[in-house]
Amino acid sequence: MPTLDKTVIQDFRNIALQEIEFSPNVNCISGGNGEGKTNLLDAIWYLSMTKSAFAASDRFNFRHGCTAFALSGTYTMPEGQKSRFSIKVGEGGEKKMRRDDKTYSRISEHIGVLPIVMVSPADIAMVSESGDERRRFINSVLSQMDREYLSSLQQYNRLLLQRNRLLKDGMVDEDLLDTFDERLSVLASPISARREEFCRALEPVVRKYYGEISGGKEDVSIEYRSDLQGGPLMDILKTRRDRDRLLRFTSAGIQRDDFVFTMDSHPIRRCGSQGQQKSFIVALKFAQYELMRQSCRTEPMMLLDDLFDKLDPGRIGNLLGMVADKGFGQIFITDSDKVRTRGIVDAVTSDRAYIKAEGGVFTRTDE
Repeated sequence: MPTLDKTVIQDFRNIALQEIEFSPNVNCISGGNGEGKTNLLDAIWYLSMTKSAFAASDRFNFRHGCTAFALSGTYTMPEGQKSRFSIKVGEGGEKKMRRDDKTYSRISEHIGVLPIVMVSPADIAMVSESGDERRRFINSVLSQMDREYLSSLQQYNRLLLQRNRLLKDGMVDEDLLDTFDERLSVLASPISARREEFCRALEPVVRKYYGEISGGKEDVSIEYRSDLQGGPLMDILKTRRDRDRLLRFTSAGIQRDDFVFTMDSHPIRRCGSQGQQKSFIVALKFAQYELMRQSCRTEPMMLLDDLFDKLDPGRIGNLLGMVADKGFGQIFITDSDKVRTRGIVDAVTSDRAYIKAEGGVFTRTDE
């Protein structure tokens, strides 16, 4: 499994310049709100995914008054060799990603090299918000597991943008639309099939983990919904062409797919308590971890941001028992309660690092 030995962060969020060394096992970052705990996890995420887990635009990642940021990480790779990955982002959004001394010709080539999973309070949006958040989650997972999926998705999104631009301009060429629709349909079919396959594999694992966290009190399920369940996308787009002209955008396709989360046959966002929703999200992410470990044949890094918030002591105990027993790889945990974290982690392992966050400065406090 890839493990992060050391990272250097410059001008990222509230972090001016920091060099931080980590344990290959469990790393606990403590500190008050706004001190930089989550920013550190986001920097680690960025090194794997080449984008922030939270900010829609890189301009929100620049430290105040800065017009660029740089991240680097030295990793021990599964074969045992050391590799240094670095990324620099400039004012215009230009990104340069390097592995050792070689620059990637395409940044997308890096996705999946450093598998990673994050559990964050922001994940609750997958339960409470629109399907955009759930699609973003599925795309993030499958892009790390399947390069062909990522390539097809990127091509689909580029074509969709062009089709929408054509509709918005109001100058609709029927032959050109036919060409777009055919190409979109060819790309959409395997993407939809891969999502459905992943959903079928994910559901029983989510059920297993949710039962372990909650004590088996509720039954949860995941249902995949897609326009393509009504037939080939090309046929659907043809029947909706007049509607699309009026709306001036594409009203059908995999960009509208959704994944419905239910508890005891009711939508979790309506019937689940905060603790139940948080437990479901954690179960979902642990299931993601298990499927990625099987697909990538290595343990992903696990980032657990404010994991214990909104969970009662019983669920926290069950959760930590899972972490201790499941053979996870390198783990990063943030918590504002240093005493709670130390008590929990010390009971699980002696191979750990404690890091204090204060104003964007990080200090090892292992003793």
